[in-house]
Amino acid sequence: MEDIFHWCREGNSIQVRLWLDDTEHDMNLGDDHGFSPLHWCAKEGHSKLVEMLLHRGARVNATNMGDDIPLHLASAHGHYDIVQMLIRHRSDVNAANEHGNTPLHYACFWGYQAIAEELVNNGALISLANKDGDTPLDKAKALLATRLHNLAVESGQELKKISFKDQSWSGMKTRSRDATLSRFKGINIQELTLHNKVAITPGGETWRGRWQNNEIIAKILAIRECTARVARDFNEEFPKLRIFSHPNILPVLGACNAPSNLIVISQYMPRGSLYDLLHGTAGIVVDTAQAVRFALDIARGMAYLHSLERIIPEYHLNSFHVMIDDDLTARINMADAKFSFQERGRVYQPAWMSPEMLQKKRTERNWEACDMWSFAICIWELATREIPFADLTPMEAGMRIATEGLRVTIPPGTSPHLAKLIKICMNEDPGKRPTFDMIIPILDKMKR
Repeated sequence: MEDIFHWCREGNSIQVRLWLDDTEHDMNLGDDHGFSPLHWCAKEGHSKLVEMLLHRGARVNATNMGDDIPLHLASAHGHYDIVQMLIRHRSDVNAANEHGNTPLHYACFWGYQAIAEELVNNGALISLANKDGDTPLDKAKALLATRLHNLAVESGQELKKISFKDQSWSGMKTRSRDATLSRFKGINIQELTLHNKVAITPGGETWRGRWQNNEIIAKILAIRECTARVARDFNEEFPKLRIFSHPNILPVLGACNAPSNLIVISQYMPRGSLYDLLHGTAGIVVDTAQAVRFALDIARGMAYLHSLERIIPEYHLNSFHVMIDDDLTARINMADAKFSFQERGRVYQPAWMSPEMLQKKRTERNWEACDMWSFAICIWELATREIPFADLTPMEAGMRIATEGLRVTIPPGTSPHLAKLIKICMNEDPGKRPTFDMIIPILDKMKR
């Protein structure tokens, strides 16, 4: 395997970019000490590479074997610009490593005043004690300690010492070289522990479980018979779903090609799908600003998929197939793609599909335009918090969309910007619908 960690340490931007351009390469894997590429770039001060990795979807709060996140390393080595960058990408300013030290502990110890002030101004607590009972101010020289104390008082911080509490969680660990395979090979089914059936859908059974100490979701595909040809097609098509190179794509991590089962494995998302979040009991308030952020995430993910050669397994966009990460990032779930050997003529979520998707043969469809229609339904769902055509069965909804001109209606009070966008994306003429590259700047402007 190419030594991506060496290239990151050396700041070799050309080699890192070429490595990242291979969609199967996982930028969140760790070396023998759990250092991810982002850890190394933050430590060595390669700000352009840090920016590139964050843009491509590197996990900003991933921990190495010592529970350091990249912000610990940037703070300890005096890289102010990188500290700012990581904070903008929602790095945890109060993350504690195995010694109980936060990034602020290191900035204070090494006397990096600008970094320490930046951390405190962004919520770093001066009262967090490490395992030895020392707060960041205990590590700082007198003048810096006084300055940070005054900043904390101004921001209303509670100054009572907070004892160390071990909050390390294996779910944030970088994956080892072995845990995420750089090239596809099958996973032995004995490596999987499946303990909770999450759902049964026409596409198969979904289970929650563990694999190599990671929380995972395993989808056991519904197939009539796992013939030699089906197994061969699965092995050929599956690697196309290992897309690690975009923050709004949730890749497939691994797969089992067992004698009687085909299993697709992906990362467990505690918040579930966008559908669950909007229509379940998650307790998350999705206001217009958050709706726009979700829409922008989806648009960026779809634009990236459209930039690739058309993946062989079919992908149909809807809110069931968009997963929500811990930090409320929307990610398109590659595990929900449909393989060529699965029933192609069956439609399970027609309420999100365009009329031509329901009417025309596969070879006659404009896939990008069909995806844009589905995206419009997702925006409508975000804007209204309603389920499209909830009073109809899927079959009735599909028939009426295809033959009777049934369309969602935009209720009064809907954001005028979102209402206009929905109408544009649902143009009855597929050729007049925008592309996702055209939509992104509009949503980006709305977000501000």
